[in-house]
Amino acid sequence: MAFFDEVANKYDIWYETPMGRFVDEVETRLAFDLFTPGKGMTILDCGCGTGNFSIKLAEKGARVTGVDLSAEMMAVAQEKARRRELDINFVEADICNLAFPDNYFDAVFTMAVFEAIPDSKKAFQEMIRVLKPGKYLLIGTIRKDAAWGGSYEKRVQENPDSIWRFSIFKTMEEFKDLDRENLIKVGECLFVPPNASEDRYNMEEENRLSKTEPGGFMAGLWQKPLSK
Repeated sequence: MAFFDEVANKYDIWYETPMGRFVDEVETRLAFDLFTPGKGMTILDCGCGTGNFSIKLAEKGARVTGVDLSAEMMAVAQEKARRRELDINFVEADICNLAFPDNYFDAVFTMAVFEAIPDSKKAFQEMIRVLKPGKYLLIGTIRKDAAWGGSYEKRVQENPDSIWRFSIFKTMEEFKDLDRENLIKVGECLFVPPNASEDRYNMEEENRLSKTEPGGFMAGLWQKPLSK
C-alpha cells in the first residue's frame, strides 16, 4: 500500500510513546498467552509491517517468514532484524494471495492488521490453506464494539486521510463468525481507553477496567482441521 510506504520510516515512533509501549505490551502478552511458539517452528507473520511480531517470534526461536504489501515497511523490518542478527525471510505479498504451498507452516500469525483487509473471509481462508492440518492460526485485531474501535472510526470521520481509512472493524461476535467450529479460544486486552491520561497506561489500571469494560483489542486462536 502506497500510504504505508510513505509512513514506513516513522511508523515505529508510536511504540516509543507511553501509549504505544503499553498497547504493544498488552497485545503481545495476549498473543503469547493464547499461543506459545516453539523453537524451530515455521511461522508465517501476515501483514508483518515493520517486523514487530516477526522479531518477537524469531527471538523465541521460530523460523519466521514475514509478508506485507508495503516494501518500504519490510525494508525497515529487515534492517531491524539485521541489527538483532535474526534470520527472518521478508516477502512482499498479498495476504489474500499467498505464494506458498498448501499445508506449509506450523503456525500463522497476524497481529493488528486484519482490520485493514477488505476481504477478511478470503484472507482467513488463505491463511488456513497454507497452515498444516492440526496447527494454529492466531489473529489479533481492534474490536469495533469497544472504545478503541469507536475512536479510530471517529478519526476517519474527522480526517479522511487517516491511516485508519481502510479499516473495517469487527465486533467480537463478527470476529467469532470467521469460523466458530474451529475456534479454540479468544481473549481480549486493552481495557484502558484511548482517551486516558498517560499515567493510566499501566497494568493496575488495565486489570481494574477488565472487570467492567470490553477490551479494545481481541485475539482468536483457530485450529486447522486434520481433514483439510
